[in-house]
Parts: sequence; structure tokens; C-alpha cells
Amino acid sequence: MTQNDLLNLNYSSIDDAREEMTRLLSDRNPNYSLAQPLYNDPYMFRVDMEEVFQKEWLFVGMSSEIPTKGDYFTVEIGQNPVLIVRAADGTINAFHNTCRHRGSRICLEHRGKVANLVCPYHQWTYDTKGNLLFAGTEMGEGFDMKQHGLRTAQCKVAGGFIFICLSEEPPESDFEEFLATLEEYMEPYDVDNTKLAVESNMYEKANWKLVLENNRECYHCAGSHPELLNTLLEWDDTNDPRATPEFLAHYAKQAEAWDAEGIPHQHKSFGHRNRIVRMPLKEGTEVMTIDGLKGCEKLLGRIKSRELGSMRILHLPNSWNHMQSDHFIVFRVLPISAQESLVTTKWFVHKDAVEGIDYDPERLRQVWDATNDQDRILGEENQRGINSMSYQPGPYSTTFEFGVINFIDWYASSVLNNLNK
Repeated sequence: MTQNDLLNLNYSSIDDAREEMTRLLSDRNPNYSLAQPLYNDPYMFRVDMEEVFQKEWLFVGMSSEIPTKGDYFTVEIGQNPVLIVRAADGTINAFHNTCRHRGSRICLEHRGKVANLVCPYHQWTYDTKGNLLFAGTEMGEGFDMKQHGLRTAQCKVAGGFIFICLSEEPPESDFEEFLATLEEYMEPYDVDNTKLAVESNMYEKANWKLVLENNRECYHCAGSHPELLNTLLEWDDTNDPRATPEFLAHYAKQAEAWDAEGIPHQHKSFGHRNRIVRMPLKEGTEVMTIDGLKGCEKLLGRIKSRELGSMRILHLPNSWNHMQSDHFIVFRVLPISAQESLVTTKWFVHKDAVEGIDYDPERLRQVWDATNDQDRILGEENQRGINSMSYQPGPYSTTFEFGVINFIDWYASSVLNNLNK
């Protein structure tokens, strides 16, 4: 099939699109970018939503965003509205944000606090465990409220990270091992005693995979991210094939200090989907601020040294994160359409830190606001180029873009596995 044939694909059903996706992923050239429809075709996007975002574990937020009973936030996974709420017993639950009466969304705000979950349409009322408490006498004497509780979504919390899965049979493999390691590595930060300092939401006119591909390499950093490179070392991790002897010596010195403080830092990978690694920042810098100096007066958890570097946490398909000494930053990507994505960035500080005294939100977000916007432009121009009739898959560098290769390999194998179930 030629490139022009790919541009003129017509699907008579979603099943045809699934068959074509199976062929494109099975026949793809390893270490090359994907065929054009996988980046811009609405049918392929629907398959992505059904086989990735409705079946895989997704990062949605942090436990400290909902610190007390009745606190909630909402998230949209494609056309699936979901609410995450802390129950009276302290547990965190995820529910489909749709009333069991006539389907209206229940929680309309992005975040809030409730005693119970009340549908604004006809006032059906649920507790924070999803049990139906009130439906009115209009439903008749034979109506069984126990059969009409909110539909749950799978939910797991580890190290303060909240993950949900919309599938009734979520993938396990090594996910539980990753969660256990995440719990261990996040212990020094004491996430329960942090708070959300500031949040940004950016719409990027690019396919979600292009957003992730851009994140998984720093090949473009020197030419695009001057603010970020004030503090960030471009090496992806300690196994980066480009790592210089000088960097490895710098890492060894930092690792000795981390060991003395009991801070976990060994590289941990769980297939291509999940990875945790602590990396030093540039010598003489503390955190990812514009000058590399403190972002908040109060350190997090039991941390004593400001030169903690950045613990990078990767979770495919939709998150990367930077944990530092006095604040941490989490990133979440959610697809909107075949050529549009929502990138959410959140900055967290110690819960007792006072805005304007201990930290300045604008200073916290300065570097990543600039970096996110630079990446948005790169992603959108990438998308526009891929939409061209002349686009053909191009080769990745096995040294500079090995992270992208890992992501595409994970994506292809996961989708093929889910399609064949």
C-alpha cells in the first residue's frame, strides 16, 4: 500500500479500522515512526481510545488533591466522565460520573467538596462509596436502590499517585510491582502532607502519541528549551548510551549523598511502561526554577538536602513526573481528538507552605510554562508536517531517541495484545 493509498482509506465500520490498525502495527518498520493514519485518522483515534485509554491504567492525579472526606475532582477520558472522591473512611474511589437514573453528569465542577453526590437533574443522591441513598418515591415501591449504585472504575493509589482503569479486567503484568516500588520511592516526600500550589491546562493541536514522543527524547532540548536547560541534564537516565564520564562521576557523587540520607535512587524499570530513576541536576542547582535555586522555603517530607536532583517517574500511556526537594511536578496527557491533546501540569508544595511567603506560584511554574509552550509548538508543527501527503515514516536515532523507540514499541505491543483478546 502506498502513502497515497493510506491518505484515502475509507472505513465502512470500526471493525475495518481495527483490522487496518492491526496490519499497520504488525507490518511497521522497527525504529521508525508510525504510519500516517495512526497519527491523524479519526477511526484510528477511536481504536486508540478503546484499546489504550479504556483498557490501560491511567494516571489521573495525586491523593493530596482530595485530602479530606467529600473532596473530589473530575476527569474526562474521551467521552467517559469520571469522578475521583475521598470517602468518609479515607479511601479514594473512582466512579463513572454519570447518574444511574437518566445518565446526567453528577459532579459538574472540576473539583469540589460534597457531603453526598447529588445529581443536579432529578436529585438522585449517592454516598461517597457510590451507594444510592435517595431516588424519591416516584420510582415506586418495587424499586431496588441497591441495584442502582454508581458504576465504579478500577482505582489504585501508591505513593500518592492515583491511577484508574475503565476496563473491568485491567492489565496487571508487573503493575503491582511498579506500585510497590513507587510507594517505596515516594516515601521521603510524604505526599499526604503536600498540597496543590498551581495547575495549568494546555490544549495542543497534536495527536497524543506525538506529545509522548516529544517527551521521551531530549534530542530537541538544546535547540528549544533554554529555560529548562538551566538546570536539567539531558541524559535520560543512568543507562543513557550518551552519558559522559563527567556525568557518571557527578551522578556517583550525588548518589553517595542520597545514600547517606536514605533516599532511594536506583534505576527501576517495569517493561517499557513504567520507570523510576533519580537523576542529578546541574552542579550548583537545586530545583527546576529559572535560576536553579529554591522554589519553596519548606522542604518536602523528611528531605534535608536541597540538592536532591529530580526523581523522574514515567507511566505510559499518559504521564511523566519530576520529584524534587521542595516541590514536585506531575504531568498528565489526555487525548481530545485525533489531532488534539490536553496536557495538564500540577505543582505541589508542603501543605504548610504559605503562598507569597514560602513560595511564589509564578516562580514555580516559570520554567515549565515556557517548556510546555515550546513543546506545544514543536508538537503542532510535527502534526502539520505529518498531515502532508508527502509524509512517510522516518527513522529514530537509537542513541538520542531510544526512549521514543521504547514508547512506540510499548504502544504497538499493547494495542496488538488488546486487539487480539
